[in-house]
Amino acid sequence: MSVFGALSALLSGLAGTLDPFFGASATGVAIIVFTLCVRLALHPLARAAARGDRVRRDLAPQVAEIRRKHRHDPERLRRALTETYAEAGASPLAGCGPMVLQIPVFMVMYRLFTGHDHDLLTHTLLGAPLGGRWSDALADGGVFGAHGMVYAGLFAVIAGVAAYTFWRSRRMMAERKAGAEAIRKAATSKGAGSGKNGKGGKKGGKAQAAAPPPGLPGPAAGLTRWLPLLSFGTLVTAAIVPLAAGLYLATTAAWTAAERTLLYRRPGPRAEQGIAE
Repeated sequence: MSVFGALSALLSGLAGTLDPFFGASATGVAIIVFTLCVRLALHPLARAAARGDRVRRDLAPQVAEIRRKHRHDPERLRRALTETYAEAGASPLAGCGPMVLQIPVFMVMYRLFTGHDHDLLTHTLLGAPLGGRWSDALADGGVFGAHGMVYAGLFAVIAGVAAYTFWRSRRMMAERKAGAEAIRKAATSKGAGSGKNGKGGKKGGKAQAAAPPPGLPGPAAGLTRWLPLLSFGTLVTAAIVPLAAGLYLATTAAWTAAERTLLYRRPGPRAEQGIAE
């Protein structure tokens, strides 16, 4: 049995179980349940990523010092950073696991509802075909038609989640920037004190120059500032993929927002990760 056949059989079985409760929309609800099961299976990876993020934030001052020390030797800098992260049991790419593993699932879901050889395409959600697209709904009744309103509800959920994700990302970036600025000022004050008590202002000036910058310079800072807007990309994608895939996107986006709120509700001991990156 192919992966498409297996997924089709799984969704059909779930829909059969849910049919007494949701009737003709049981398959749509089955997609939501299936998505929640996938995200639940990936939750241990998300927890590991959250732990890694806290470790990296704790390592931020040490990493900043390593970058300063080896700023003229890229190879030694790379080795030192690798050793530091390895000793702490953290990886800069640890947070990519859940996202990467979801891509095949989404692609299978997309292909499943764009084929023509199974009966899942005949199922609906509140009357809107799961294999249909927003453009089909617009052609069949317009924005405020029966099918159009189903998509309007889907888009409202995705937009709400995206807006919350955008707000939360900007707030976290502001907190980390404030933490970076506090570390920079502390390093500057320490350097100034060393200059007075040691060999004069020259040493203090060097310490001030060695203080880590509060953020990323130039174009990188602008890119980081607008990166949270990518959360609205899901809304664009949902407008062009089949309704079934849109349900998957909306469900996984809502899970991600809730999961990150839960896992990152307590900031780490330090908020200066922005210095080290």
